[in-house]
Amino acid sequence: MTAPLLEVDNLQTHFETLAGVVKAVDGVSFTVARGEVLGLVGESGSGKSITGFSLLGLLDAPGRVVGGAVRFNGEDLLALDAKRQRQIRGNRIAMIFQDPMMTLNPVLSIGTQMVETVRAHDTVSRAEARRRSRDALGKVGIPSPEERLDAYPHEFSGGMRQRVAIAIALLHGPDLIIADEPTTALDVTIQSQILAQVQQLCSELGMGLIWISHDLGVVAGLAHKVAVMYAGRIVEQGTVVDVLDRSRHPYTRGLIASTPMANQRGVPLHQIPGSAPSPLDRPEGCSFHPRCSRASDACVKVPEISRTRNHEWRCFHPLGADI
Repeated sequence: MTAPLLEVDNLQTHFETLAGVVKAVDGVSFTVARGEVLGLVGESGSGKSITGFSLLGLLDAPGRVVGGAVRFNGEDLLALDAKRQRQIRGNRIAMIFQDPMMTLNPVLSIGTQMVETVRAHDTVSRAEARRRSRDALGKVGIPSPEERLDAYPHEFSGGMRQRVAIAIALLHGPDLIIADEPTTALDVTIQSQILAQVQQLCSELGMGLIWISHDLGVVAGLAHKVAVMYAGRIVEQGTVVDVLDRSRHPYTRGLIASTPMANQRGVPLHQIPGSAPSPLDRPEGCSFHPRCSRASDACVKVPEISRTRNHEWRCFHPLGADI
């Protein structure tokens, strides 16, 4: 078997605050192969975005990675100096953020921003950088890309700005893209168009993709594998079919049952009782046990990982098994 493109092993990210230490990411492990899409899902505050930022070294103080390994093409990203990290970030690994207006400079044309992005990593002429930028806009379905290079961000619709953000991520032909809920603010039609293009680009270019989202419907149609996060830990992961159709963790089943796609018309949506715990006051053991109908005294300890061939979960009383 070939080695994974990305291998995350026991990643731990903490925020040291005056109120205490927040374990935002607590022992997260997963892999991504070339051409593979991993959907990272969970409620707000579960640690999904912090995981993505940790991989790229984009954490602001007081956040810091305190443990684990992130091997990209066999190279441990956490052991690299700042110069080597900059060479990889935006070049071999790119990120697409949720709000393109937060990443695009409003006073610079799209062409200027894209040309500077190319020249930040490659020693090429401005003409060559502009040609690459034009081609990247064409790949993501922006019409008249040569003319649009001279436009400014405010002249694009929300969907077009997100396409520009994707085009910038593709400029260097990265091996891996981390997408942090990039279609959340878009209408359903534009969202489906962008998802189709992302799928096609991953297949054609052989890129790995981590798609961070709270939308199980999107992940079900896009990803090959799913990892479900709760309170900083991955509680279940595996193939889309295993995780979404044969869920073993009660939290995963609760997420699925609370989505419209899993319910009959006119039937009220299921709600998971309670709310996610404060990261400063996380329950001992399995963090989900105060909200879980299957919890027992055993759940005050952290469950070990159980697994089959392509499916693993952390639960003392998994669905499909007797308590």
